[in-house]
Amino acid sequence: MKAGIHPAYQEVNIICACGNIFRSRSTHKGDIRVEICSRCHPFFTGRQKLVDTEGRIDRFQKRYQKRGEPKQASPAPQPGA
Repeated sequence: MKAGIHPAYQEVNIICACGNIFRSRSTHKGDIRVEICSRCHPFFTGRQKLVDTEGRIDRFQKRYQKRGEPKQASPAPQPGA
């Protein structure tokens, strides 16, 4: 093997969005953040779970919530006033 042509292979922490942290080895510098791991993935846990990355569902609902609401009409003038 030639010296100096391979990147450094070091231990890193892999941090899942569910809070699970485990160690692995990688050429990546620093921690690696993932959205889903074997502890929270539905295939391994046997239960279905809606994965909301970065609040995308909330942002979608807020954006389109205004369109579904009926517009409020200004109050009608009182007759005889």
